[in-house]
Amino acid sequence: MLNYLVSRIISALIVILGVTCLVFLLIHFVPGDPVEMMLGESARPADREALRQALGLDQPVLTQLTQYLSRLVQFDLGTSIHYRQPISEILAQRIPATAQLAVVSIVVALVIAFPLGAIAAVRKGTAWDHTAMGFSMLGVSIPNFWMGPLLIMIFSLWLGLLPVSGKDGFNSLILPAITLGTAMAAILARMIRSTLLEVLNEDYIRTARAKGLSEYQVIRRHGLRNALLPVITLVGLQLGTLLGGAVITETVFSWPGVGQLTIEAIQTRDYPLVQACVLLISLSYVVVNVITDIIYAAIDPRIRLGDEA
Repeated sequence: MLNYLVSRIISALIVILGVTCLVFLLIHFVPGDPVEMMLGESARPADREALRQALGLDQPVLTQLTQYLSRLVQFDLGTSIHYRQPISEILAQRIPATAQLAVVSIVVALVIAFPLGAIAAVRKGTAWDHTAMGFSMLGVSIPNFWMGPLLIMIFSLWLGLLPVSGKDGFNSLILPAITLGTAMAAILARMIRSTLLEVLNEDYIRTARAKGLSEYQVIRRHGLRNALLPVITLVGLQLGTLLGGAVITETVFSWPGVGQLTIEAIQTRDYPLVQACVLLISLSYVVVNVITDIIYAAIDPRIRLGDEA
């Protein structure tokens, strides 16, 4: 187990390093000058050059990358070019909103996915099955940038039940959480149906039925428990997609999280802040997947034994 854990951590560190370098290089090659955006087009060349030197943007890209990585090792994310604040303070203000949205979205996804997947598996081939899978296909097909405005139009503009945007109480969290959660629920429901169908054909399920357990008890105690392993893995993988989708959803609903901060940083060519936001998202994705792998290996020893072999 220790060898498995060490190998996963090393792989995660390599991925994080690769993402950090790639984002750094790509953001520096994007057209646009942050100095010009800060000072305006009417600024004097001398003032532009002085600010460029103060920010270290006059140095070669590889030199800037080396300096950035050395600061990163010391847990120094730098200072935002646009906000003129330490990036760690800015992220500390935005992370709670994104974390809140992610948690509620996962809850929404699980609440929708488990009943749909279970009903579709138990009622295979019936109208229940076709309806549940039709919903899943619809949820996967509709992108967040279309679902968000649609929900705003129906529940905010037409019915006047929920706020259009912003973060003001629990009501303002409902629409963005549904936007993110439905897409994730669609994928989870299909996975739950598939794994539950396999489990329901096992011998121990027939034994449980032969003992006189009701169908509900068979599904809840034996079926769903043994079908959870692939679902746990998928939840971990989908969390990365959830964080990526949060960039669009937070922008649509003006949710003051890391996703909206990333868009703002890109628009202002705030290199250090963009790098920090992408690093945070990728780090969250990698950490969640490492934790998922560890849980998977703890539940099923064949995983770690196969990896060590």
